[in-house]
Amino acid sequence: MAENEDILVTVRNGVGIVTLNRPKAINSLNAVMVDGLQQALNAWEDDDAITAVLLTGAGERGLCAGGDVVALYHSARGDGSYARKFWWDEYLLNAHIGRFAKPYVALMDGIVMGGGVGVAAHGNVRVVTENTKMGMPEVGIGFIPDVGGTYLLSRAPGALGMHAALTGAPFSGADAIALGFADHFVPQARLADFAEAVVTDGHQDALNSYAEEPPASDLLAQRDWIDTCYAGGTVAEILGDLRGHDDPAAHAAAELIATRSPIALAVTLTAVRRAAHLPTLEEVLHQEFRVSVASMKSHDFVEGIRAQLVDKDRNPQWSPATLDAVDDAAVDAYFASAEPDLTFHEEQS
Repeated sequence: MAENEDILVTVRNGVGIVTLNRPKAINSLNAVMVDGLQQALNAWEDDDAITAVLLTGAGERGLCAGGDVVALYHSARGDGSYARKFWWDEYLLNAHIGRFAKPYVALMDGIVMGGGVGVAAHGNVRVVTENTKMGMPEVGIGFIPDVGGTYLLSRAPGALGMHAALTGAPFSGADAIALGFADHFVPQARLADFAEAVVTDGHQDALNSYAEEPPASDLLAQRDWIDTCYAGGTVAEILGDLRGHDDPAAHAAAELIATRSPIALAVTLTAVRRAAHLPTLEEVLHQEFRVSVASMKSHDFVEGIRAQLVDKDRNPQWSPATLDAVDDAAVDAYFASAEPDLTFHEEQS
């Protein structure tokens, strides 16, 4: 495929190498990058000359900070057509990565948030470092974890995924392995050599040479209070249990959750719990598409991005303003048909 400045695609020694190339934006995904990666996977999937895919990001700050949400903000303030198509194409890509049969090696160094998780954590060879800073921070902008994130969050041990979803807080590479978002740990100082070894020796030899035992996971060590506090039926009950617990980390989680969009929190709780009962990534992405399209029409999606990334006053005015004001019907409406709903027919992939 033709290269462009936002995504670089090359082949070396039978390895298809994709570099997300917007380093000033920490490689935030736009439509060109989603389309470029999808085209590359389509071309390589049935090409016997291609033995593996290697995904990396340009610059020193991270693989990918997420989707280009400012573009989604402007679309939401207009007719919404760009946002809808972006999510449609992005989720088809996430599903394609999830079923890609060849080794798909994702180098998840530095910041890997939101959409970055979607293009990396559904791969089958997921590598983190001591500098990995991963997360699904959507509730902070009035949005709900997407890109198959609720599939992964719902399958994390105990309530660790719910803790990550409702706080939106970043977690380490070691935590990512513990949560099921990653597989292998390679020290950052050896990551470039590891990537070169993937190309020259194959991914398995590269892992044998460079992968190490990950550090202990801080989140895994906190499962006792996390599992206890996130068992509540509603976000309000969870907040009460967090505030009533004697662990200072529980109080810190409560304070963070209390700053998030109330409607986004309530929908996220429901979305993750529903995702746990959906057997495939495709079925979860189908649900997420409905939720994302509904989110785009909400007050909090536009307001959250405005406060965080447009005006940058960090002072969102959520509506409803409190959890008590969020009713069940408002939450249920996020899961209604997006008309048309996302489908996974071959001709659309």
